[in-house]
Amino acid sequence: MVMLFMRPVALLLTVSSAFGVLSLMSCSAGLPAKNAVMKTSFQRGEEVVYTPKDWPQALPGDLFLPDTKQPAPGVLLIHGGGWTGGDKRSQMRSLAKRLAKRGFVVLNATYRTTPEWQHPAQYEDLLQALRWMRANAKALNLDANRLATFGYSAGGHLAALVGLQAGSEGIPIRAIVAGGAPTNLNLTESRLVEMLLGGNRSEKPLAHREASPITHVTPESPPVFLYHASWDRIVWPTHARMMREKLMEKGVEHQFVHTAGPGHISGFLFPGKAIGSALTFLDRHLHSAP
Repeated sequence: MVMLFMRPVALLLTVSSAFGVLSLMSCSAGLPAKNAVMKTSFQRGEEVVYTPKDWPQALPGDLFLPDTKQPAPGVLLIHGGGWTGGDKRSQMRSLAKRLAKRGFVVLNATYRTTPEWQHPAQYEDLLQALRWMRANAKALNLDANRLATFGYSAGGHLAALVGLQAGSEGIPIRAIVAGGAPTNLNLTESRLVEMLLGGNRSEKPLAHREASPITHVTPESPPVFLYHASWDRIVWPTHARMMREKLMEKGVEHQFVHTAGPGHISGFLFPGKAIGSALTFLDRHLHSAP
């Protein structure tokens, strides 16, 4: 069976180290639609707390705002790092600036991480981030009906997981971008996944299914952009191929860019033309009339 991470213990330590390198480059879904205190305006680069006071943990995000007078589409940007190790927003700030220059309102968010917090805490946090964006749409100069999720690695997993289910929570998502994303956690044998789900596949079979984005693809799913490094040995390219097959099966618009050569970390640092193609994809789906 194809595995997301290398199976022997020694190799699992290598995987954990790889996620640590990526870090240095820098739990029910039906919660009520709570929001932190709303403001009348925000500043570019401002750090905000997008969770209400009674949330289990105060969670910050960085705002990157476009230079436009018209309501702009928004992107929830989600960092990776194996769902563990705390706040890694620094990974995504360069991309956040690029998105803002492209005309997007960007919330570069963090979320609760393992081992202290297990799924669905991360899903709940990022769903709340989308609620916060919509509740503050006027102050952000945001068109709340034109939203996308974007992430890499564990962030790509969460971008897909949240993006595919947000519609059922009353939050319309127009596009999803997921790079290097583990889309089917039933393919995995990894300590990182076990920490996320509280056990292995035999112990937590329902959690493995529920936390897998591939499970939530329907004919009504928003368009999805996938990119993946061909030599990725941390998150095997099988995840992207299987996700693409599921999207085709359900008739969901999608695009898949296979980045030749690099592994998982280098696929993030040196994505080739994948990011440019992803931005064009977002332009097409978000810079158009609702």
